[in-house]
Amino acid sequence: MNKPVNNADLKNEPKNDFIRNIIREDVKAEKYKQIVTRFPPEPNGYLHLGHVKSICLNFGVAEEFGGICHLRYDDTNPTAEKQDYIDNIKTDVQWLGFEWAGEALHASSYFDQLHAWAVQLIEQGDAYVDLQTPEQIKDNRGSFNEVGKPSPQREASVEDNLKLFDDMKNGKYADGKAVLRAKINMSDANMNLRDPIIYRVMHQEHHQTGDKWCIYPMYDFAHPLSDAHEGITHSICTLEFEDHRPFYDWIVAKIGFDIPPHQYEFSRLNVDHTLTSKRKLKQLVDENIVSGWDDPRMPTIAGMRRRGYTPEGLRDFCDRVGVTKADSVVDMRLLEFSIRQSLDDTTARGMAVLKPLKVTITNFDEAVEEWETLKADSVNARFDKDSQTLWLTQPKHPNVEDMGEREIPFTKDLYIDQGDYELEPPAGYKRLSPEKSEIRLRNTYVLAVTEHVLDDAGNVTELKATIDPTTLGQNPEGRKVKGVIHWVSASQGIPATVRLYEQLFSVEDPSSVSDVHEALNPNSLTELSAVVEPSLVAADAGTRFQFEREGYFISDAVEHSNETPVFNQIVSLRDSYKPA
Repeated sequence: MNKPVNNADLKNEPKNDFIRNIIREDVKAEKYKQIVTRFPPEPNGYLHLGHVKSICLNFGVAEEFGGICHLRYDDTNPTAEKQDYIDNIKTDVQWLGFEWAGEALHASSYFDQLHAWAVQLIEQGDAYVDLQTPEQIKDNRGSFNEVGKPSPQREASVEDNLKLFDDMKNGKYADGKAVLRAKINMSDANMNLRDPIIYRVMHQEHHQTGDKWCIYPMYDFAHPLSDAHEGITHSICTLEFEDHRPFYDWIVAKIGFDIPPHQYEFSRLNVDHTLTSKRKLKQLVDENIVSGWDDPRMPTIAGMRRRGYTPEGLRDFCDRVGVTKADSVVDMRLLEFSIRQSLDDTTARGMAVLKPLKVTITNFDEAVEEWETLKADSVNARFDKDSQTLWLTQPKHPNVEDMGEREIPFTKDLYIDQGDYELEPPAGYKRLSPEKSEIRLRNTYVLAVTEHVLDDAGNVTELKATIDPTTLGQNPEGRKVKGVIHWVSASQGIPATVRLYEQLFSVEDPSSVSDVHEALNPNSLTELSAVVEPSLVAADAGTRFQFEREGYFISDAVEHSNETPVFNQIVSLRDSYKPA
C-alpha cells in the first residue's frame, strides 16, 4: 500500500510521470500545435473518488502544457443517463478547481456524424448488419481458448447491409433484433476485435436528442471517433481500456484522420474500504442504504463535498498517489492526511461537547466577584449580570489573526465530555478521575472536582467542582496543572446534531464481495446529541471548523440551520497511521 509521508510538501515539486514525459517529448518534437485532452464521463451516475484522479490528470496536463481540456459527456446509452447526473458532473469538476474549454460537449451532438461514419464503414466493407439474437452473438464470439464463429450475415453485400442499416435507423427492428458490427477478425486473440457491435437498436428517448434516433452507437465506437472529431491529442484513460486500444486505433484509422489521437492508459485509483462502481453505488442509493448520492459516507465527489473534504486536499492526494501503470491499493489514511493538511490553517476553532456530562461550579459566584480585581491583562472578558455569564474573547484561530475573534460564554453550569472523567481510569489516563481531580478548562480556569453524582446504574451523571479564581487564562507561580479539556456552557451552549463517520464498508476490498450488503459497516454513521458553543451555530451551512480536541467538522450543507444545527465529521485531528 502507498503510505503517507509526514510533513511532505508536494506543492512546489514538479510533476513527473510517464504521461507527462510523453507529452514533454511531443511538445519538444512539435508534434502538435496544441495539447488537447478531455474528461469524458458517461452521465449514468455521480462521479466518485476514482474520477478525481482522472479529472486532475486530464485538466492538469492541459494546463501545465498550455493546452485545453474538454468536458465531454459520452452519452450513448439513454436508458441509464439523467440530466441530474449531467448537472452534477459540471458542479464536481468546477468545485475541484478546473474549467473546461468552451461549452461542455456531448457525444450525442455527433450522432449525425457518427451515423455517417457507420455508413462509410459499410461502404468500405468494414461493417455489416447482424440479425442473430444477442445470445447467439455471445455464444459465437468464442472464448480465450476458442475462436469465434462468423455470423451468417458477415459476407452480405454492401447494398444489403446499407438497406438493413437504414431499416434499423427507420425503426423496422425491435430492440435486440439487429445490430451493426465492425468486420475485423473473429479469430483474433483480443476478444475486443472479434467483430464488436458498434450500433444497436434502442427505442428510447434521449435526454439531448429526444426521439430522433432509435439506434445508438456503442461506447467503444463513439468514444474514439469523438476524440478524433474534437482534435484530442492525448486520450488518457484507465488500464481496463488497454485491451480496447487496438479497436480504438482500428476505427480511427478506418475512418481516416490527418492527426489521429492516441490512447494512453494509467492505473485507476483504488483506495481500501472504498467502492468505485457506479452501478453498486447506485444500488446503495436505490435501496435507501444511504440517504442519496451525496450522503457524506459515499465516495462520490458530491458525498465528499458534503462531508467537508476540500478540493485542495483531494488534488494534493492525487499528487501524492502519482500516475503509474502499476495497479495498487492506496491507504485511506493517505487521503485523510491530505484533507487534514488542507484544513489546519483554514478552519476556525470552536468547542463542542459530543457526549455531555454536567459540571456545576459551586463557587462560581464568589469567583466572579473576585474577577474584576484578579483579571489579568492578557484576558479579554466581560461579565453580563443579567445572564450571569462571563464572556471570554478568544481568537478563532491561534495562528491566523485575520480570522478574527469569537466570544465564548462561561457559566456556573458547564458540560464536559463524558470521557474526560473516569471512575476507573486506564493506565496513562491524564484527565479527571477520583484520584486526579484538577485540570485546566481550555482558555479559562483550573477546575477541581469535589464530588461526582451517580445514577442507580452506577454511571456518573454530574460533577460538583470549584474553580481557582487566580488561574483565569494564566498559571500563577507554583500552580501547574497537567492536562487541558474543552467545555461548553450548559445554559448558553446550543444543542446540535453531530454525525460521526467510519468507513462505509468494513472489508478492505468491497468490490470482491458479491453481495454489497455483506460488506457494509453497521457503524458507518453515529448521530450524537451534542452541545456546541454559540459561534459555531452562527456560521453559514457548509462552514468548516476544528472542534477542539475532537476533529474537523462542517455544518451540513443541506440540513444545518441556526434553529437545527447539524455538523458532519470531516476527519480526525491526528493521523492514526504509524510507519511499519
